[in-house]
Amino acid sequence: MEIKDWDIPRRYGLVCTMGYAGGGTIPDAMNRMENHAAIEAAFRRNIPLAAKAGVPNVITFSGNRRGMSDDEGARNTILGLNRVKKIAEDQGVTICLELLNSKRDHPDYMADHTAWGARVVREVNSPRVKLLYDIYHMQIMEGDLIATIRENKDVIGHFHTGGVPGRHEIDATQEIQYPAVMQAIVESNFSGYVAHEFVPRGDPFRSLRQAMTICDV
Repeated sequence: MEIKDWDIPRRYGLVCTMGYAGGGTIPDAMNRMENHAAIEAAFRRNIPLAAKAGVPNVITFSGNRRGMSDDEGARNTILGLNRVKKIAEDQGVTICLELLNSKRDHPDYMADHTAWGARVVREVNSPRVKLLYDIYHMQIMEGDLIATIRENKDVIGHFHTGGVPGRHEIDATQEIQYPAVMQAIVESNFSGYVAHEFVPRGDPFRSLRQAMTICDV
């Protein structure tokens, strides 16, 4: 959610669980050194605004490969996150690096496997730098959701849902067993948010109520 919209959920007793604070774009972000200064400047300006607005998390991305090796991209991303982690620590806001699939939706995106993102976050070693584990994207890229969540519970700060294929409702029309995945998240002692980020094919309020029921384990 953009800064101009952060206050809208609060008017209705809700929480904007993930805000955009200038953390780059999906193709251009942390894996290139030339982007770091602009991202740092944006975070210095906007993360305090997130804290004031009660937004617990802000998003960032790896960026696309464009021929760069995953190892070089990881090193650059670690350097970039190290530049901004104290801003987040001082404000009590968590920077979340999003995992996305490069198979169908975001070709060439670098942070397309959990292991790459987990390596980066563990080396940054900050309680305010975590992964945004998008269940939809990681089902497409690697599956093995429950074991992966259990093995990486220390580096996951936020979850997104979405049905596979198509990113529609998370009901029986798609392939992920969401109640089992949610149970694994509960058992991992996760204390953050699971946000529904799917595209309803029918009435959005009905679909959201259904998703909340499915995930209430």
